[in-house]
Amino acid sequence: MSEYAIRLSDVIEKFSSSIKTGLTSLEADQRKSEYGLNVIEKEKKASAFKIFIQSLSEPITLILWAAVFLTFLSSAYDFFGRSDLGHALSSVYEAIAITIIIFVNAGLNFFQKMKARKSLDALRKISDRQVQVIRDGKRRRISALYLVPGDIVEAKMGDFIEADIRWLQTSELQVVESHLTGESTPILKNNRKLAKDTQLAERKNMGFSGSTVVNGTGIGIVVATGPNTEIGKIAGLLQKQDFKQTPIEKSIHQLTKKIMLMAAFVVGFSFIYDLFKQYFNEGSITVNGVFENISSAIALSVGAIPDALPVVLSIVLTIGARIMAKNKGLVKSLASVETLGSTNFIASDKTGTLTKNEMTVTNFFINGASDKINKIDRQFFDINDPYQAFFISSVLNNEIELSKENVNSKIGNPTDIALADFSLRSGFSKKNLLDKHDFKIIKVFPFDSKRKMMSTIIQVEDKYYLLAKGAPDILAKKANDIFVQGKKVDFTVFKNDFDRLVSGYAKQALRTIAIAISEITGQEAVKADQLQLENKLTLLGLVGIIDPPREEVRKSIATLKRASVKVVMITGDHADTAKAIAKNLGIIDDDSKTVVTGKEIESMSDQQLKDIVLDKRVYARVSPDHKQRIVKALQAHSQIVAMTGDGVNDAPALRSADIGISMGINGTEVTKDSADLILLDDKFTTIEKSVESGRMIFANIRNFIRQELTTNVAEVMSILLGTFLITSPIGNISELTPTLTTLMILWVNMISDSLPSFALGYDKAQGDLMNEKPRKIDAPILSKNLLFRVFVRGSIMAVTVFAAYIWAAASGMSASQAQTIAFLTLVFGQLWHVFDARSNSTLFRRNPFSNPLLIATVLFAALSSIFVTISPFFNQFMGTSPLSFSIYLAVAFLPALPTFALSIIKEILLSKKIKIDFI
Repeated sequence: MSEYAIRLSDVIEKFSSSIKTGLTSLEADQRKSEYGLNVIEKEKKASAFKIFIQSLSEPITLILWAAVFLTFLSSAYDFFGRSDLGHALSSVYEAIAITIIIFVNAGLNFFQKMKARKSLDALRKISDRQVQVIRDGKRRRISALYLVPGDIVEAKMGDFIEADIRWLQTSELQVVESHLTGESTPILKNNRKLAKDTQLAERKNMGFSGSTVVNGTGIGIVVATGPNTEIGKIAGLLQKQDFKQTPIEKSIHQLTKKIMLMAAFVVGFSFIYDLFKQYFNEGSITVNGVFENISSAIALSVGAIPDALPVVLSIVLTIGARIMAKNKGLVKSLASVETLGSTNFIASDKTGTLTKNEMTVTNFFINGASDKINKIDRQFFDINDPYQAFFISSVLNNEIELSKENVNSKIGNPTDIALADFSLRSGFSKKNLLDKHDFKIIKVFPFDSKRKMMSTIIQVEDKYYLLAKGAPDILAKKANDIFVQGKKVDFTVFKNDFDRLVSGYAKQALRTIAIAISEITGQEAVKADQLQLENKLTLLGLVGIIDPPREEVRKSIATLKRASVKVVMITGDHADTAKAIAKNLGIIDDDSKTVVTGKEIESMSDQQLKDIVLDKRVYARVSPDHKQRIVKALQAHSQIVAMTGDGVNDAPALRSADIGISMGINGTEVTKDSADLILLDDKFTTIEKSVESGRMIFANIRNFIRQELTTNVAEVMSILLGTFLITSPIGNISELTPTLTTLMILWVNMISDSLPSFALGYDKAQGDLMNEKPRKIDAPILSKNLLFRVFVRGSIMAVTVFAAYIWAAASGMSASQAQTIAFLTLVFGQLWHVFDARSNSTLFRRNPFSNPLLIATVLFAALSSIFVTISPFFNQFMGTSPLSFSIYLAVAFLPALPTFALSIIKEILLSKKIKIDFI
């Protein structure tokens, strides 16, 4: 769309329209058929059924499905081939239990993926309003949905612009486009032709859908509707964004692949070994022997696969989401909970995120001094007092209007609103002065971009005054004197000081407004023109206005720096303003740091941008696609990037980032729906807290995976020890009998292991996590030392389980009793180990009672595991058997010895400053 670069007559001719008569109703209907409604079409979404089917076909799930198939096959053989109904039912129970596990995992995965994706619905809402157009030569109001290219529209203060428009006529028309460009200052529009390479934020002859008119009036021709508008293009960018894997998802995926490969090898090798063992022992391989080996292989595969991993991971992430919610951070995607903890860069929009998105007076000079404003608490207002005259002029020479819907809301130029709010803090309001005091507005000379000032004539009793405000250089030329300490001083004497003051404000990127007054006669008030009146002024003071930084942001940025998280400002605002704000907040340290502009990005290749992006901290005058390029350039360096924003223009970059963060109060619906994390209080501090929470969540996830895998190693090793070391029957137990049954392993995985593991999600952090660096994107979730630690602890636990099984077999116990002893030894072994898994060093370094939920889940797992050995139902269902009281005591406390022994050894080494992570 290049209508901004051609003449007005060519634009009108291009769309076959007329500024006087507009389109005919017939033409409008034809174009509506051609271009469609002025809405953004929704993107196609995968059906819920398809997402659920995908959840049932995850890699871990496929192995469990194979186990279900083999279990039913074994059951069929037992029933039809051996007529062994009891064994057949046991296999059916196993298959049902595994299937339940599959559907529980798939259900949680399904609900996690079914997050709301309503970005385009929110964009659609922009057009659900009325607009004034000229059709058939008459003015009429129509739904914005029915706007078509070529329509002639009229806009005035307070209106929303409902399509992309080329302005044909303007009268002091000022429009806020912060939702699109990121610039909070209103843009003065005109109808002049522009160069073809003019950036979006500089297209002053255009009006863009979703913008707000804050001053003046305009008439324009619609040049684009729906998906062809600039907002529509953003919607297109959103549709093209692929949903990305979070760091934790990538780490878990890599870990799962390794586990699956190892499990497949171990199960396959063990199954073949068992067949050879049967052949050498019996001289042949029988069908009965094959199915006995299949039972062992099923138990081994279930033991090797951390089937509870998806369930517990979802639960731990949900716990993390609740923790973030308490800190005012609403997480939309569970997998994103941990991502902030891995973040290297936070790329933040300026307006509304780092700043308040409201123009505010931050510096002022009144009556010759810069001081704190004073509350005027009196019934009488004196215009002859220079201090009061400043505020009276600020509110009466002001074009704001109060919203009819909300009396506390103001409509108008943000500069006027800033002056009104500033004056109100001293007790001055336009409504109060006009309604309750003797002030009357006689005449208004509106702001004019040519003379760069506005003035108003007021009457106070029998006296008349001209109130003026405008650009300091303009008012300085028209000033005779200036109030200093209550006295009028010749302005030529004070001019150098005044100029230095204005220059100082400009260096801080403040927008400066001078306020002046002059007393005039009643005759001048009625008859004189503005050129005669706007002279011989007395300057009252000066204000510096800016969209100020949020108070809490500076401290948060300092904390993030300590945590090795770099904050980058990406804004559509001016370079000087962006640099001043960045320096104020501590994003950059000094004035020597350069700001990269959108024009410079436009001239760079992706490689050139990648070469500089790690060292740059401020980007200005950028468009939505520039923001995406910056995010992707950082990601090309394997950086985890969080992007914050509140405007429509931020949505594509939020979708591209590893985690998108939206403001919850001032953020647009589009931005919220594109984000992964919504700040409910709009505070940047919440991001800092969320980073810390994310790191704590990752530490807890790592701890529970350590616990899970240690148990899996113990299960697999205990079965393998039986496979390789038991070559002949022991007592009443066959050499083909597995150490643990499949249902026992499932119980351990889903109850006695998973419940305490999920309680680890409630653990507090060990040490100050914000003093640590973010973990690398390609770093495995468990380091080599931690994996070796898992193997050592799991192997020792397996030896303990196998020794208990051998002792029971040698004592003449039945197979179910020996397996029950092995089962309880494993249960209590991993219940004692969970207290070690929550520590980076040893279990003695953490108070076991600091996590009451962990204590409760451990007790529940212990008691319920004993119960399933006593209950007749579970005896039949799981193949367990009751034991004597002395054996229960032994299997409850003896498995604690390895965990305590290893921790004691490690404590001794740590006391000698020998750090060992692999035991």
